[in-house]
Amino acid sequence: MVTESWIFAVGGVLTGTGLAYVIYRFRERALRAELSIRERERADQSRKETEALRVEVRLAAQQDLSRWRADQDRDLESERSRLGGTESRLAEREASVGRQMERLVTQQDDARLRSEALDVTRAQLDQDRLEIRRLSEERKSQLESLSGLSALEARTLLLKEVEQDSSRDAANLSRHILENAKNGAEQQARRIIATAIQRYAGKHTYETSTATVALPTEEMKGRIIGRDGRNIRSFENATGITVLVDDTPNAVVLSGFDPVRREVARQSMERLILDGRIHPTRIEEVVAAVTVEMDDFILRKGEDAVYKAGQSAVHPEVAKMLGRLHFRHSYSQNVLEHSLEVAHLCGLMAAELGEDIQAAKRSGLLHDIGKAMSHEVEGPHAKVGADFLRRFNESAAVVNGVASHHEEVPHENALGILVAAADAISATRPGSRSEGMTTYLQRLENLERIAFEFPGVERAFAIQAGRELRVVVKPEEVDDHSSLRMARDLARRIEEELLYPGQIRITVVRETRCVEYAK
Repeated sequence: MVTESWIFAVGGVLTGTGLAYVIYRFRERALRAELSIRERERADQSRKETEALRVEVRLAAQQDLSRWRADQDRDLESERSRLGGTESRLAEREASVGRQMERLVTQQDDARLRSEALDVTRAQLDQDRLEIRRLSEERKSQLESLSGLSALEARTLLLKEVEQDSSRDAANLSRHILENAKNGAEQQARRIIATAIQRYAGKHTYETSTATVALPTEEMKGRIIGRDGRNIRSFENATGITVLVDDTPNAVVLSGFDPVRREVARQSMERLILDGRIHPTRIEEVVAAVTVEMDDFILRKGEDAVYKAGQSAVHPEVAKMLGRLHFRHSYSQNVLEHSLEVAHLCGLMAAELGEDIQAAKRSGLLHDIGKAMSHEVEGPHAKVGADFLRRFNESAAVVNGVASHHEEVPHENALGILVAAADAISATRPGSRSEGMTTYLQRLENLERIAFEFPGVERAFAIQAGRELRVVVKPEEVDDHSSLRMARDLARRIEEELLYPGQIRITVVRETRCVEYAK
């Protein structure tokens, strides 16, 4: 029973497997047939679409070709129209050229006729010139025989007379031009300077700081000197100033070229005298403290000067250098006060001339800053100051105004001229500066010496305290026109060789005396 069951089971499995295989093969053939039908349908569809696309492309190509042909036809027609217009213009131009050629031929004929007429005229002129030359030679011979002079002698005499007349006319013209220019310039300059001076109200004198220190008693001199001179040596080493202890009662003198150091020494000495404790350690402490205070004081002085001049802030180093001018004097005039005065005068004159007022005042304020450092840097104080200001980014106009106010460098603007004028006004007004007797006498001698170096000078006098040079010339050697040239040359020589405040008037006197006796 078991065996039969297995047999039936195996037979059923085999039968099912066979049926399944038969079904699979049948479905496979059906699927293949369906796929083949779909591929044929798809191929037919593709063929139809290809044919439709080919027809569509052909139609589009035909349309594009038609449009291109139409465009070409239009372009060709336009080109034909343009060429037609060009041909008409060329024809007109050819006609115009033809007319111009006809005119040129006519003008050429006229020119040929004029040339022939000119040749005839030239020949006639040559004949006339030869005739004139012959007549001139005859007249020259007649004149030589009548005058008794050769042609060369007569020419020399004529040229000499022409030269004298020309020199006289040139001198008259030069004098006329100079007088007109001088009158106009002096009138305008006098108005501007007078306005500036009237509007500025400054001090008329300046005090000079002293280097003399008063002592309460004579016994204080010994304490200043110290045992074996150690106190005075310590003081001189700390300040760089020489202490002179002489027979002057109740006073010592401080000597030194640096005014700032001299002021530090003066204040230190006064504090030591008030304190009473004078020994090397105390001296060094006091000098150090006064030095620090002096630096602050100098900076404040410089900043106050900038504020008084109405200027914007400057670099601290520039303010310090400006403040050092407070301790410098020129012919007893305080240089810092002088710089402030020049700044105000520059501003007033710049306003009258329509120039930059602030730049003019700034140039005037800083024009002498080189004097505060001239002992440290070589060169004229104007150039030294300009180089110093250039390092701290001052404007080029202000730098040139400072550098050119003594005409050591060319003027690039009007600031240098304004500074020079204001500097002269501040230095020469009454009471501003004092001058030593030796310098005064030397200037008078130099004025007379320069006058006697000119030929034809008989006498020369420096009068009015050196403000005028009066020169008497020999009338037989110097004529009126030469006197005018001599006055100008004298003024130029004095400007080049001498230093003097204000201006010097030169008067050349030529006198002719006719003496006759009645008997």
